[in-house]
Amino acid sequence: MKYVNVAIDNNNDNTDNLYTYGLDSEEISIGSKVLVPFARGNKLKNAYVFDIMDSVQEEIKGLKYVNSVDEEICLSKEMIDTCKWMRKRYLCRYIDAVNCFTPVGKPAKSGKKRVPYKDMEGEECSVKNLTEEQDNALRIIKPYISEKKHDIFLIHGVTGSGKTEIYIRLIDSALKNGSNAILMVPEISLTTQVIERFIGRFGQDKIAVLHSRLSLGERYDEWVRIRRGQVRIVIGARSAVFAPLENIGIIIMDEEHESTYKSDMSPKYDTLEVAVKRAKAFEGVVVLGSATPSVISAYRAEQGIYKKIELKQRYNQIALPQVEIVDMREELKLGNKSIFSSALYSGMQKCLEEGQQIILFLNRRGYSTFVSCRECGYVMKCNECGISLTYHKAENAAICHYCGKMEPLPKVCPECGSKYIRHFGTGTEKVEEYTLNMFPDYSAARLDLDTIKVKGSIDKILRDFKKGKTKILIGTQLVAKGLDFKNVGMVGIISADVILNIPDYRAAERTFQLITQAAGRAGRGDKEGKVVIQTYNAEHYSIEAAADQDYDRLYNTELFLRKSMLYPPFSDIVQIIVIAKNQQVCIEGAQKTMKAVQGELSKELSEHIFEPQPLLLNNQKEHYRYYILIKCPKGRRAECLSVIEKIKRKVNTGKKLQYTLTVDINPY
Repeated sequence: MKYVNVAIDNNNDNTDNLYTYGLDSEEISIGSKVLVPFARGNKLKNAYVFDIMDSVQEEIKGLKYVNSVDEEICLSKEMIDTCKWMRKRYLCRYIDAVNCFTPVGKPAKSGKKRVPYKDMEGEECSVKNLTEEQDNALRIIKPYISEKKHDIFLIHGVTGSGKTEIYIRLIDSALKNGSNAILMVPEISLTTQVIERFIGRFGQDKIAVLHSRLSLGERYDEWVRIRRGQVRIVIGARSAVFAPLENIGIIIMDEEHESTYKSDMSPKYDTLEVAVKRAKAFEGVVVLGSATPSVISAYRAEQGIYKKIELKQRYNQIALPQVEIVDMREELKLGNKSIFSSALYSGMQKCLEEGQQIILFLNRRGYSTFVSCRECGYVMKCNECGISLTYHKAENAAICHYCGKMEPLPKVCPECGSKYIRHFGTGTEKVEEYTLNMFPDYSAARLDLDTIKVKGSIDKILRDFKKGKTKILIGTQLVAKGLDFKNVGMVGIISADVILNIPDYRAAERTFQLITQAAGRAGRGDKEGKVVIQTYNAEHYSIEAAADQDYDRLYNTELFLRKSMLYPPFSDIVQIIVIAKNQQVCIEGAQKTMKAVQGELSKELSEHIFEPQPLLLNNQKEHYRYYILIKCPKGRRAECLSVIEKIKRKVNTGKKLQYTLTVDINPY
């Protein structure tokens, strides 16, 4: 007889342990999904095998036995090892980590396989001549793939430098070496363009797609195809890092700097860390690509942790676009109160007359950004989430962008009764309306979370723009990332200040990245492109650096500031979140937690704990949230987390549970 340790599929900290069961059957392996009798009622529960043992140290009284084994769902030992690592690194439950690897959905009743993108025709891929820089990148990385030598590479290549062609050839090299590959992109909107190119090069049979916009059935069937070894390449958003592939030779993270690679749901994992963990298990390589690497990645490359490769020229020697900064304060002085500066309007007019297309970028959806009373200053807020509501003209309602709650627009102020209540600010919906008024002879479309709710809508919007049916594309950060359209002659950044003014130590870095990425959509064809940046902070170093395409200036300034303030890469930010239904209980719980952590940590670490503060989304889903921030100097993370884990477990498994704790490491 053998014994197994299993993690029970139960969403509760009290059962977040490994339980030992007896095993009569030999048909089982680490990672098997099993049914086991659990707790006093012996109710059958799903569980996953973490260990198999020939014996146990002490006889177990009342030993229970595995009831049955699911032959379809089985994880590998490498996946289970990754789950164990995730639990320790992110302080999550066993089952939360396991659920990252397991499929959602169910088998199709008809037996037919639901294959996403099955009707997609691959983009015709004539094999391109490589630039000297591309060839050099391949010469450096390929030997690591063929020799199965794990390492991490950072490709810092300007927009349009041909990073995707490098990815294709590296994956081809891995496949020829008998290995498999994962390619991740930060936005689902980018997957279609990427998939078209990869189908054109490798054929559809070798490729699987994983992202959250697939139906549950499609995701289940793709998971099964991958697990059975029927595909060699997995393409998707961050969840693709958990694809059940064996023998992974390369994992590529395109646009590695993007915040979407950090999960904000349990387990709150960092995709890059998981990618490195999984690749290392197979001696595979990790390739990070970006025109605007995160400050942390650039620092790691400088320290020799990553191997850095630079691509300084655009493919075919196309010039980077001309960039003009427009100070909107000066526009106001000249009497221009419209959304478009004179430079942006005249540039758009010229561009359209020459038959080219335009992208307008504003990282704020909706019509107006908030609803307020000019008499008393009242601002409409979501009573579920505590944040200001955004006015949407199409619905004629104020909507919460977090929980989706919709409120009718009041005719008078609910606070003072004044009739002077109206919507203020500008979102993509208003920009679209204004654009169509200013350029009625040209078609425009909007790409944001409001226009892509229907399945397939992203693909249609981008397809129409690619074919030239749409002349002006207006959108949020979805339009700033990775899109490759040859006829875009101009990019207009409506307000560079939206990201700059958020309360985040990365605000300047993210502003630089979004401007540079958006600007990179212009001039990718034969003609030089133009970019107009509108801002009320024309002298800010991140905006000036983005206009000059001067990454080094941004990097050096940020590194100096972060070192002085002990921000990453010189520390790990640990956020302990206290959640309770009652606000006073939440505040008191946060104070107790802070004191408990201070009492356990060394004096040096205790100096870097900050007083509890309400989260930006404080009152969400009828729960209040306060957080305690700890700056852990590099090398002290394990010490800090061991203390927090002990306190978290004590609180979350307590009999009189008034509040709970969650932990987010280096949150976005």
